[in-house]
Amino acid sequence: MKRATIAAAFAAGIMLTAAASAAEWPADKPVRVLIGFGAGGGTDVATRILADGLSENLGQQFVVENKPGAGGTIAGGLVAKASNDGYTALAISMGHSVSAVMVKAVPYDPVKDFAPVGIFTNSAFVVAVPKNSPATDIKSLIAYVNKQPGKLNYSTVGLGSTQHLIAEDLRQRTSMNAQAVSYRTSGEVVSALLRGDAAFAIELFHSIRGQVDSGDLRLIAVATPKRWPAIPNVPTLAEGGVAGIGYLGWYGLAFPAGTPQPIVDKLHKAMRDVLAKDAVKKRLDGVGAVANLSSPAEFRKAIESDIKAFQAVAKAAGLEAK
Repeated sequence: MKRATIAAAFAAGIMLTAAASAAEWPADKPVRVLIGFGAGGGTDVATRILADGLSENLGQQFVVENKPGAGGTIAGGLVAKASNDGYTALAISMGHSVSAVMVKAVPYDPVKDFAPVGIFTNSAFVVAVPKNSPATDIKSLIAYVNKQPGKLNYSTVGLGSTQHLIAEDLRQRTSMNAQAVSYRTSGEVVSALLRGDAAFAIELFHSIRGQVDSGDLRLIAVATPKRWPAIPNVPTLAEGGVAGIGYLGWYGLAFPAGTPQPIVDKLHKAMRDVLAKDAVKKRLDGVGAVANLSSPAEFRKAIESDIKAFQAVAKAAGLEAK
């Protein structure tokens, strides 16, 4: 009986300490937000917009640090091993789930080693073709490619990337006989399309928005579950007859596992307040992202379901982790 009383008192003491820490957090020092990719990319830009708002909302600087390399896993490894005091966070995209499948030596468990706070934006993957392409929708693209089996290419940013796996999923479901040609950057993917070196590409909408607006590229489908608000006239792949594809791009924040729940909750509330501001929504829209805050549980589920989906695609395509 005495042992139970002591244990209960000890547990209560821990809870009170965590609550006190959350009440003071983040008063001690700036919060580091690590990103596994270079400056200027979608994750980087969207995270910096959020970090600006959080710095103002919580009265402490949120400092974004780029730690590129190994498919984003260098940053993930640093955060997974960091102190769980709320002063180190990880900004991740859907690529976090892809790396869990395509990177051989990931130095962490992509789910268990993190305390998800929330997805804070969503973005759209689109199917783009050159302006002179005979394809006007997904069915005519499939027909065009298969009339020249094995002779046409699709461009993608890196073999084993999110875009590559989504394109492979599309290819598998439609039996399109096209070959993947890998480029280092989204800009090079776009250039290949503009030159006519590729029949199509799957890219984030914001990466090719300028070329779409200028008429140099055309969109024939979105790979999202529903039509995308910024381009409501572009049908989904499902509407075009390709069932089973519905990828919703996302950016989110996570702490190391074991971070006190009151700190997670406090950051989640601050994110909600920041994302509710029209000025923030406008800035995010400018980079093709829609402000949309998930719960921590929804974030965890998204990571798990994406890993499962990409594992199936990689296995069917014969792609191995490197």
